[in-house]
Amino acid sequence: MTGDTHPTPVDYFLEPGYIFVAAKPAMISGVLGSGVSVCIYDRKRKTGGMNHFKYPYIGEKRMSTAIYGNVSTLALIRMMINDGSKRKHLEAQILGGAHNPSLSKKNIGRENIMMAKRILVRERINMVSEDVGGEKGRKVVFNTSKNEVAVMKVDRLRAGDWYPYEESR
Repeated sequence: MTGDTHPTPVDYFLEPGYIFVAAKPAMISGVLGSGVSVCIYDRKRKTGGMNHFKYPYIGEKRMSTAIYGNVSTLALIRMMINDGSKRKHLEAQILGGAHNPSLSKKNIGRENIMMAKRILVRERINMVSEDVGGEKGRKVVFNTSKNEVAVMKVDRLRAGDWYPYEESR
């Protein structure tokens, strides 16, 4: 705790294929290209969680991991509910899903965005904000106690852009 009685947030860097639901205030960050993150916030409990997935869908149960949007987004919602949230208090923000036509003809980013939206609609989670599509990558930070998201758009994503800093900037 700081002297002003506000809890000091935990910093967590979210790699692709991971989900983080905060037990206490946290700043969850990630770097997104064609991948998508869904940030879910509980308005009543003032807590949240975030996923980061690279591919929209997997149908084979034995291959199901959080790297796929259909698995990851549903798991994030279930984790929030299992942690004590009520569906009616949840709201979501969707981030990412860029497409760089010089790297790939297939727009996997758009497919990722559509999968996240499809799951949120089906699960009756209100989407309050989105920053999706385009050709630029994103560096994002989600404050789980205030439902604030900072998005920085970049032309090129580098391994050392964010914690854990792997190379000098």
